[in-house]
Amino acid sequence: MMIEDTAAPASLQAIASCVAGYDPDALPVPQAQEFIARLVPVVQAVERRPIRDALGRVLAHDVISTIDVPSHDNSAMDGFALRGSDLRSDAVTRLRIVGSGLAGQNFAGAVPAQACVSITTGAVMPSGLDTVVPQEFTQRDGEHVLVPAGLLRAGDNRRLAGEDLARGEPALIAGRVLRPADLGLLASLGQAEVPVRRRLRVAFFSTGDELRSIGEPLDAGCVYDSNRYTLWGMLQRLGVDAIDLGVVRDDPAALRDTFSQASTCADAVITSGGVSVGEADHTKRIMAELGEVLFWKIAMRPGRPMAIGRIGSGTTPAILFGLPGNPVAVMVTFYAFVRDALLRMAGATPQALPMLRAASLGPIRKKPGRTEYQRGIVSRADDGRWQVAITGSQGSGILRSMSQANGMVLLHHGQGNVAAGELVDVLPFDAWT
Repeated sequence: MMIEDTAAPASLQAIASCVAGYDPDALPVPQAQEFIARLVPVVQAVERRPIRDALGRVLAHDVISTIDVPSHDNSAMDGFALRGSDLRSDAVTRLRIVGSGLAGQNFAGAVPAQACVSITTGAVMPSGLDTVVPQEFTQRDGEHVLVPAGLLRAGDNRRLAGEDLARGEPALIAGRVLRPADLGLLASLGQAEVPVRRRLRVAFFSTGDELRSIGEPLDAGCVYDSNRYTLWGMLQRLGVDAIDLGVVRDDPAALRDTFSQASTCADAVITSGGVSVGEADHTKRIMAELGEVLFWKIAMRPGRPMAIGRIGSGTTPAILFGLPGNPVAVMVTFYAFVRDALLRMAGATPQALPMLRAASLGPIRKKPGRTEYQRGIVSRADDGRWQVAITGSQGSGILRSMSQANGMVLLHHGQGNVAAGELVDVLPFDAWT
């Protein structure tokens, strides 16, 4: 296993004892999420990367600004720099133009009273001047410029030194997944490299004698394995190193070898299939043999069965996520439980996903006592408000419904039937990217 943490982890039962309402046979979604948050360790290794290689990586340490940004007061407009105290409130202000200041070519002379300097955006403010009048609001009169009365207040259109970032101020906080704007911010500080956590390594595979990989003949009763491709896509968007171990048949020796390989090359292992009631029990048995694993029945739909725990030897075993085999259930359980867990393991601070309130275009059947995730198509109504329509049959094997949908209707644990027109919570798929 790859996570560099030598502290002995708490047992799964000790973690479960800290979770209020823990019941492995009817576990509410929030309690399952709390358990997983307590379970997962964090990658400790740090590496320095050029900022162009740091997009999507997790910042390992706070970045403190060593300079003021901007370094000097400068103009926010093309126009004329002047003293605010020279402006008249009752009549046009007439100012003599005594020079010009360009970005990178500063005006260095003294500016007398009732005078101004022509200036461009970004140019350093000449000494003693504190206000800029935009060029389009002025009139020229030979060597003078006319400023209308009441147009400006002292200090308008001036950027102060350190206004963006002051020397000694935190620019970026550890745990942030670096975005394009962050790379620009680092560049503005003159930083060529940034400390980031090493990439999380995630191994994944599917189990089942009925599964075939793309390119293999499809025998009677067999299906092509779609889950590995869905998982690969979701993992790519998290910026982890994804290790595809293929399809593993329902054979104890093959499963034992694959689990052992996965636990030695990865920080986390994700399986699909083999955890539901009625499936061959080889997968669950091998999981239990190779580690400390709990088997849950989560109060949710789709995705009720799930395995969670650790596999591998030593003090740093891999974290195991045993997901159901149905394609939609794989996606739902990944987004409900695995996504944030992997972000935490990578050292990131997971952020709450933005949620829309949308009017349901039709009634939705729902039993209280479980959380339901229904696929929906979100759109704008004529009045500009959000509305959502369910994508038809919500069977957990209908992967096409996930492809058609652009969001997930989240029906909470205690919620009952939804009437047409009633507002519901919707998680847009774009929020998960």
